[in-house]
Amino acid sequence: MPAVMATVQLRLQQLSVAFPGAAHTAPVAGQGQQQYLLESLNLTVAQGEQIAIIGPSGAGKTTLLHTLAAAHQPASGQFQFMDHDVWALSHTARHALRRHLFLAPQTPPLPVRQRVVTAVLAGRLPHWTLSQALRNLIKPTDPLAAWQALQRFDLQHKLYARVDKLSGGERQRCGLARLLLSDASLLLVDEPLSALDPTLALQTLNTLQQEAKQRNATLICSLHQVELARQHFTRIIGLRAGKVLFDSNKVDDQMIADLYRNAGSPQQQSLDMTALDQPDFSDAPRCF
Repeated sequence: MPAVMATVQLRLQQLSVAFPGAAHTAPVAGQGQQQYLLESLNLTVAQGEQIAIIGPSGAGKTTLLHTLAAAHQPASGQFQFMDHDVWALSHTARHALRRHLFLAPQTPPLPVRQRVVTAVLAGRLPHWTLSQALRNLIKPTDPLAAWQALQRFDLQHKLYARVDKLSGGERQRCGLARLLLSDASLLLVDEPLSALDPTLALQTLNTLQQEAKQRNATLICSLHQVELARQHFTRIIGLRAGKVLFDSNKVDDQMIADLYRNAGSPQQQSLDMTALDQPDFSDAPRCF
């Protein structure tokens, strides 16, 4: 594991996330008393690091990002963020802490009848009062800022388009433009390139990395594009079946082959996706 060169921002210690309901089901042969989507993870991340998470479908990449967003309470272990034990905090304190992070899902939950300008400005919601948020719904409070954010993803011409008129790739970039308007110090981005062509994918990845570097924010990004991860990230975590197979600044072909060997178990993919249907955002700010 790479040496930490800056202030530690987050730490996972023996953290496991259980499959919902696993504790109430009969043991599965060879899997012990409980099945885990993430099992005994140990991870330390310094402020400002840029990390790619790779691995086969169903490996737990999305579950890990949601866990780092404090949306999945671990079954065991500890999650520390900004020197706080996240799940030892009160509901109110955890809600306040979440204002320092931004989760960009692979499919952003954008209101279909909303204008793009309003959807992008929602990146500022965690820091607005209720009256400010309501005013923005009636009339966008800072359309220039939204236009500038969209421009960095070559989407400025869609400023006043309705969200339901966007293509899949445009919706994805609209969701990422929100990130630029947040002031989060931890950026969690799930498969941001999945609906983009190679040119837009590279532009989008460069924009995310430039933004993170400029504000000294931590960027943790799950990717299926292994070569882009190897070319653009100095730290890569390989996740397989809910466990870290490697955490390295140099990933060779054999490591990649081992990571993806015989991957794609339908059972494992089912477990992962079931968990993702049930993240707990009950006390999360509306920033994603």
